[in-house]
Amino acid sequence: MEPIKETHLSRPGLLVVDVAAADDATALAFQQLLAERWAAATAERTTRDVGQPGVRLRCYLDLNQPKVPAPTAR
Repeated sequence: MEPIKETHLSRPGLLVVDVAAADDATALAFQQLLAERWAAATAERTTRDVGQPGVRLRCYLDLNQPKVPAPTAR
């Protein structure tokens, strides 16, 4: 993965999320859960590191812009 740049975290509430998962479906499903809750710049595909197991992806979230209210506990 490329280094995180200062502009990615220029104000409170901005997150860079690096995901490592066993397969594409798992990584993309996790990213989708995040994107359903907060404004997000998502990855369209995962990457693989040669000689390493699993896949990786990076997405960017803005916690200051919620998409939907947080689920309530039952």
